[in-house]
Amino acid sequence: MPDSAYVVSVDRLLDAPPERVFALLIDPEQQVRLDGSGTVKAVKQSRTPLRVGSTFDMHMKRGFAYSTRNTVTELEPDRLITWSTRPLTFPLSLLIGGRTWSYRLDPEGGATRVTETWDLRGEKNRALVAKAAGDPGKDMAATLERLADVLA
Repeated sequence: MPDSAYVVSVDRLLDAPPERVFALLIDPEQQVRLDGSGTVKAVKQSRTPLRVGSTFDMHMKRGFAYSTRNTVTELEPDRLITWSTRPLTFPLSLLIGGRTWSYRLDPEGGATRVTETWDLRGEKNRALVAKAAGDPGKDMAATLERLADVLA
């Protein structure tokens, strides 16, 4: 499969300035509330503000329970946050890990276009993860819907 088959992006125009949107996205604990897939059950993080290299753990359930460690790989205030995800659960940690999630914010007047991207190009086992993921585009659209609702 070409690399482009392993990258899915969804965008939505939100009626809020970038700094309000970014404040929610940079707080990992909000992921439980925002996650449109329903797989994020709890988040554990330190109380220090996120920066490149920061980590936070998510407790997930998609068919079975597992945990991930997420490492912030890119961060531009009010513009971009990206993190790489790896499972903490053995033997999953041997099979998969390395996908990234990102949120890019582009101001449009007083609103913000948010683009969420799921990128498997760095994943150890792209085909397995892509198959198990179901419909990430649908899940991301639901996430952006929840984000819009929280901002309203």
